[in-house]
Amino acid sequence: MKFSKEGRRRRIHHRIRKKVKGTAERPRLSVYRSNKAIYVQLIDDISGNTLVAASSQDPNVPKDVPKTEQSKAVGKILAEKAKAENISTAVFDRGGYLYHGRVKSLAEGAREGGLVL
Repeated sequence: MKFSKEGRRRRIHHRIRKKVKGTAERPRLSVYRSNKAIYVQLIDDISGNTLVAASSQDPNVPKDVPKTEQSKAVGKILAEKAKAENISTAVFDRGGYLYHGRVKSLAEGAREGGLVL
């Protein structure tokens, strides 16, 4: 039986989540990518709380540029919010997506913003 794209991504994500855990000092940077937008959160898995979140739906993200550029801007915004919360490092959870395109540019933007992944 062949899995759908979403089913395949979920299986990969579960495999990643077995190994990747976020703490308050080093939260998990979780990525969700839809066709229209990209969403990212810093999550403390021990307490189950979202510490910081950002998305391409924010008004600070430019809408007239390609989605990879928007993703980079979202990464920078997340890094700025994380600095405000005294978070400097994170564990990257690509959410079952390939480290490619929008996911890669989001990670690069977060690194440029000062977050250590």
